[in-house]
Amino acid sequence: MGHIYIAPYALLEPTLALVVEDGDGIAGFVAGTTDTATWEHRLERDWWPALRSRYSDPSDVPPKTQTADQRRAFMIHHPTPTPAAVTAKFPAHLHMNILPRLQRRGIGSKLLDAWRQAASGDGMRAMHVGVNRANKGAIRFWRARGFEALPLEAPVLGRTLWMGCEGQ
Repeated sequence: MGHIYIAPYALLEPTLALVVEDGDGIAGFVAGTTDTATWEHRLERDWWPALRSRYSDPSDVPPKTQTADQRRAFMIHHPTPTPAAVTAKFPAHLHMNILPRLQRRGIGSKLLDAWRQAASGDGMRAMHVGVNRANKGAIRFWRARGFEALPLEAPVLGRTLWMGCEGQ
């Protein structure tokens, strides 16, 4: 998961990768980019090739029987582009993860505010997140911070709920 959701941002877009730590160590992060379409091209050129040589493509394993690691390896070999209907209106995106020990303490809001401030300096005007539809807590978090579910056509419906928000 780290190869997909944090490492490329920390290495290729470090000003938009922020972490939070407590006495026990790193406990969360927020990372993203202000131009998702360009980012996805950059990953294809600069990030995925080395990982594809490191992790085998599990395409021959039926999806329903793939392990979590195989699902992530599949994502490395076959990344799904963000729907154009999302990036056209909400070009920036971010990922956030906070360990349970720091959840529900305002840390997520502070991280989001810090990321917005950093991204605004890079010209961010609107952003999106992709949330697993089963993660009701995350959906509540994003809604409470101004993100709204995006109405998309059936071909892009799946387990990801796309949510968008205007800049500041």
